[in-house]
Amino acid sequence: MSTSSATAQSHPNIAFIKYWGNRDNTYRLPSNSSISMNLDGLFTRTTVSFTASKKDSLIINSTEVTGKGLDRVSYILDLVRKMANINERADVTSENNFPAGAGIASSAAAFAALALASSRAAGLTLSEAQLSVLARRGSGSASRSIPAGFVEWQMGKSEEDLCFFHRAR
Repeated sequence: MSTSSATAQSHPNIAFIKYWGNRDNTYRLPSNSSISMNLDGLFTRTTVSFTASKKDSLIINSTEVTGKGLDRVSYILDLVRKMANINERADVTSENNFPAGAGIASSAAAFAALALASSRAAGLTLSEAQLSVLARRGSGSASRSIPAGFVEWQMGKSEEDLCFFHRAR
């Protein structure tokens, strides 16, 4: 695979009914359903480039990130690499137009944008539901940042059930 890149943008969300933890931490299956609204004026923009590098790299708002932050991103990239049957490492660059840690789901927007950009860069065409499941593996709330508007994240009964969510209209 030659260098392949994609850029995606996602929005943070505000939960009206929050989910109160996971009943399964590996798949981030929620203990209860939740409802949120995406904030379309705020965004995280992420570019993923698969290259011949020896390791993944992560830059957020012009600052290199290593350790646990990079490990969480590499975990999602590993899932994408497995789905796409590729081995290339990735350079990830991300920026927010809002402050992280301000209580408006910056990690949700970040993992949603990562899921979108990395899957596209890897040549995958995933449905909105599949993207939601992938994003959720990085941050549970990220499943609600894939679709636009008001979103209900249904708790479901299994990993597969959770890809079914709907937008409140």
